[in-house]
Amino acid sequence: MNIEHLKLFVRIASTANISLAGRELNISPAVASAHIGKLEDTLGVRLIHRTTRKVSLTDEGNLFLPHAQEVLDSIETAQAAVGCGAQTPQGTLRVTEPASFGRMHLVPAINEFLKQYPKLNIDFRFSDSILDVVEGGFDVAIRDAELKDSNLHAKKLADDKRIIVASKSYIEENGAPQTPADLKNHKIVNLNGLEVWDFKGSHGTISIKTPNHLRMDNGEAVRDACIQGCGLTLTATWCSYPYLENGELVQVLHDYPLATDCALWAVYPTNRLLAPKVRAFIDYLAERFSGTPYWDEKLSGIVA
Repeated sequence: MNIEHLKLFVRIASTANISLAGRELNISPAVASAHIGKLEDTLGVRLIHRTTRKVSLTDEGNLFLPHAQEVLDSIETAQAAVGCGAQTPQGTLRVTEPASFGRMHLVPAINEFLKQYPKLNIDFRFSDSILDVVEGGFDVAIRDAELKDSNLHAKKLADDKRIIVASKSYIEENGAPQTPADLKNHKIVNLNGLEVWDFKGSHGTISIKTPNHLRMDNGEAVRDACIQGCGLTLTATWCSYPYLENGELVQVLHDYPLATDCALWAVYPTNRLLAPKVRAFIDYLAERFSGTPYWDEKLSGIVA
């Protein structure tokens, strides 16, 4: 069984597109289609439904997929174990990360990283949806969350400080909340999934289900709406630090810090040895964000 055919099949399962999967592996659509045909002939089953509009896996394809991925993982582990190419990160590194963090902090950092490793290519997937690392075929994912138990290894990159902010114009017009309970009387701009805000109180955690005056699925859009005076929002300092620094946004509820263990993490599957390209990327980010992240250094004395 041809390993390159397995790689192609796994990428087709992820992209649902033969041409795109072929381009990722530097082969033409015609060759990609022929490779899948050969794999199907070898197995004696049809793996993929092909139409003019889309590609999907057959029942047999869905059954075969985890086994194909396991074979590829085993090969990668074996190569890492004997040091194949271990000293030179190369090939394609596939990374998924939150859209806003990727655009604001990874894009400015990536040219320096690629200069260090000229044999390495990077395929970024910026998305505020949580993409499955294993099923998506990603080497590493950046997560901005409270990390729960999972089948992933994780390395903490930086603390994720979160605060409540508003524009000066909003506060001038509506006043600032003095306690979390006051939030029910204010307009709130929420990021999808973050409607409940947990605060540290003198007698424990205070949970407030905030009203959705405006809700969006992108952190930068939420921040920008807040800058325009649409309401209060919960934001990460890595997302809003330039606007807190220049005064377009101001922190409120200083005496009620948020109760959260969120951090920025690099995660990768536990069933693989840490490939050189993954180790190099994680080490680079860990060094870049080590100690007090540069965005929080800029806010020293500005936010509580």
